[in-house]
Amino acid sequence: MSSNPLLKIDVREEALSEGKAMSISGAINKTGILLAIVIFVAYYTWTICAQGFMDKAYMLMIGGAIAGLILAIVASFNPKSSPITAPAYAICEGLVVGAVSYAYGQAFDGIVFNAIGITILTLFSMLFLYKTGIIKATDRLRQIVFTATVAVAIFYLAGFIGSLMGHPMTIFNGSILGIGVSLLICGIAAFNFIMDFDFIERGAQNQLPQYFEWYGGFGLLVTLIWLYLEALRLLAQLNSRD
Repeated sequence: MSSNPLLKIDVREEALSEGKAMSISGAINKTGILLAIVIFVAYYTWTICAQGFMDKAYMLMIGGAIAGLILAIVASFNPKSSPITAPAYAICEGLVVGAVSYAYGQAFDGIVFNAIGITILTLFSMLFLYKTGIIKATDRLRQIVFTATVAVAIFYLAGFIGSLMGHPMTIFNGSILGIGVSLLICGIAAFNFIMDFDFIERGAQNQLPQYFEWYGGFGLLVTLIWLYLEALRLLAQLNSRD
């Protein structure tokens, strides 16, 4: 089982009943399609912000975040829906990424490109560590990453509820503690890449149905967006200390 809470399938319990089996190249292609959707929609939202329609962009961002969460839950419990839910999720996250990126970009010059660079570098670094066997997706590592990921999700949820009650989380204010927490979260997101790679590779080896290419790409996209947004927050905190 993957440690990513959104990838709940045990590849040992799935069997190909009919049709084609998933492949690693197919999962990579699906991930590329999903990323392209996110970038295209994010550019649209960024343009809306640049034109001064901030209220519209804010509504799209909130709507995208809520719809994206619902789609993520549906996809995680119903992998067969991933050919539809994964692209829809990418659209929703594009609305969020575009608005958030614009806000950070206006506050700190060059921060968006730096966050993209960190995300890409981390992705390929973890891929190298995984392919060379330096980091192996053992059952113990899966359990540790799963527990850490769930803990972060609870932390995010607590912050969201606090904001609704008029008590926004102030830990990410550029303090040493806030920077340390962001670094820790980025590290947990990075290790989720290992779990995503492992899920896709084992899924192909066990000949899961072809729709799992979308499912695997969906899980990888979740990790990419998570890391990117947390990298933005980390860089913002570092810049605020200058």
